Amino acid sequence: MIRLRVGNVKEILNKSDDMEELIVEVDGITQKAINYPAMTGPAKKDDRVALNTTAVFLNLGTGGYHFVMFNYSNTFLDESSPGHIMKLRYTPFQIKCLSSEEPESYLREKIEQLDSLDNMPVVIASLHSMVPAVCAAIKLNKPESKVAYVMTDSGALPIYFSRLVHILKQKKLIDITITEGHAFGGDLEAVNIYSALLAAKAWGASIGVVAMGPGITGTSTKFGHTGLEQGEIINAVNILKGFAIAVPRISFADKRSRHFGISHHTLTALSLIAITPATIVLPEELDREKSSFIHQQLQQYKITEKHTVEVRKGFPGIMHLKGLDIHVTTMGRSYEKDPEFFLTAGAAGLFSVEKLI
Repeated sequence: MIRLRVGNVKEILNKSDDMEELIVEVDGITQKAINYPAMTGPAKKDDRVALNTTAVFLNLGTGGYHFVMFNYSNTFLDESSPGHIMKLRYTPFQIKCLSSEEPESYLREKIEQLDSLDNMPVVIASLHSMVPAVCAAIKLNKPESKVAYVMTDSGALPIYFSRLVHILKQKKLIDITITEGHAFGGDLEAVNIYSALLAAKAWGASIGVVAMGPGITGTSTKFGHTGLEQGEIINAVNILKGFAIAVPRISFADKRSRHFGISHHTLTALSLIAITPATIVLPEELDREKSSFIHQQLQQYKITEKHTVEVRKGFPGIMHLKGLDIHVTTMGRSYEKDPEFFLTAGAAGLFSVEKLI
């Protein structure tokens, strides 16, 4: 299950309060590692550290990083902040946090009084790399809107691992972050997607954007991927009387047949998992051939019988990102290499602004 090695810190490349990027020597090889100071204490040069090397050994998509599990220089860490909800429960790394639903939370009373999102638009993305274009389009068209990003626990669990979120907050494209389930590290914490959405509403968000953190899990099978959560979140938004907007995963650069056009992740989530309706937004910039292919897929899976399809411009959101010097990739591909993917996210962001009351 886990591959452990002991290494030595050779250099600290980047450092913040939440995450440190290190150069470590392990097994005689110099490699990169991530350290979360809140979990293992701060690292310094020459520290001896225990490393989880499993993902790098398997050549998985963690960016080529090991993860510090223990620092032999930090044998005593204490914690005195409020909160009693445990995340990563019953593992050696279970952590305490103040969840928005707890009595000590300043939002507790407001959350208890809410049982509806009151038609608040919620954009539901299936990949983390969709979030920037969604948020850029929202802020471009409604700068005063308050955007809450809800990060689910279907990808990376620490929100600190997302450099994108850090940049989007710096650039004022995201106003507040909420980590739900076992995801942690947001401005607010929540036990599940329902209370996370209500926390966003209680805080004063005008639009919610929901997506997993970096690192989707897939197995090339119909149901064996975490992208299915998109359908479940659509249901949650409707149960709470919000307005569900789905961002389909579209690519004509990905040559894997299961991800060509609309990804099978989206097709399964919208046709089978979402048992309540959403609005699917397509980019106006699709050429006739690609648009025809997309609509054939939607009809084949009978998605248009359940969900509404809208078409909006996606490019303005992309241009806003470029103007802010924010560079985003998906599966290593930039906008120039995979434009339809990013245009779709931008179109969904634009449409969400239209639904503000």
